[in-house]
Amino acid sequence: MKKLFLSTVAVFALGACSADKPSEPEAPASPEPTTEGAPETAPETPAADLQPEVMADDASTKLDSVLASQPDAVKARYGARNPKETLEFLRIKPGMTVVEVLPGNNGWYTGILLPYLGADSTLVGADYDPEMWALFGGFVNDEFLEARRTWSENWTTSTSEASDEGDADVKAFAFGNMPDEMAGTADAVLMIRALHHLNRFEEKGGFLTSALEETTRVLKPGGLVGVVQHRGPEGNDDAWATGDQGYVKQSAVIAAFTDAGLELVEQSEINANPKDKPSNDDMVWRLPPTLGTSADNEELKAQMTAIGESDRMTLLFRKPAE
Repeated sequence: MKKLFLSTVAVFALGACSADKPSEPEAPASPEPTTEGAPETAPETPAADLQPEVMADDASTKLDSVLASQPDAVKARYGARNPKETLEFLRIKPGMTVVEVLPGNNGWYTGILLPYLGADSTLVGADYDPEMWALFGGFVNDEFLEARRTWSENWTTSTSEASDEGDADVKAFAFGNMPDEMAGTADAVLMIRALHHLNRFEEKGGFLTSALEETTRVLKPGGLVGVVQHRGPEGNDDAWATGDQGYVKQSAVIAAFTDAGLELVEQSEINANPKDKPSNDDMVWRLPPTLGTSADNEELKAQMTAIGESDRMTLLFRKPAE
């Protein structure tokens, strides 16, 4: 993969996700399948073998190689983001079709997933519903919203152009506009620091509910959903933990996913940070890499840097096999 995927400082108003996204290409058309000798209705292909919890040696070796080849700016965050341990825990393997929610312009995980998944795979970018973007305010103007409406095409194009031979194919869609032909095609969906905005706008349009419905629909039977999300203390106010400050409670995430019909498979503390103990007055963007509250206060910046990046839950869900 060409080294165009560089880690970026998160936009303050967007929290831990990129606000600006690239232009995109139309994914190459899949070859027409032959129907000769096939039954009239072919059975759904189940998700790839998801049983082993320890990655096969060849996949682990490939992931090591991909991680070693990333730009220094990406490597600088390995200690906080733990990509090897995270992808192994979430059972992401070469050859899969994986949906990455809110991949961003310079998608940090995108640059790892494209070469790791490999040539016989597909990486699908999934953006927020354009109607939800309109609720952000601030930086969101008519030009920005118009760009969101063509995001799927633009992201596919730019990501394809940044890819090397042997990388995954790319496709994209926006929640609220998932193409019918994508239903039942994904082995896994990754929601990495993308849930807080869906949750904060849930009451204004049911955006989390809708996204989880489409997540379930895009998955094959037995397909997986991996979640990495800023975690707020269970003892903090529920109103604080809606996502406006970047944090949500782990119990609330599990409840929302199980209500959507997804089964909790496993939980991990891979991305935990016990030093991050936010109060009801704190937002996640006070911490690295944003340091949004300490730009002109070196003492406060040192305190936030000593805490490190946010405490994050890491959860694995599964769509029931049919």
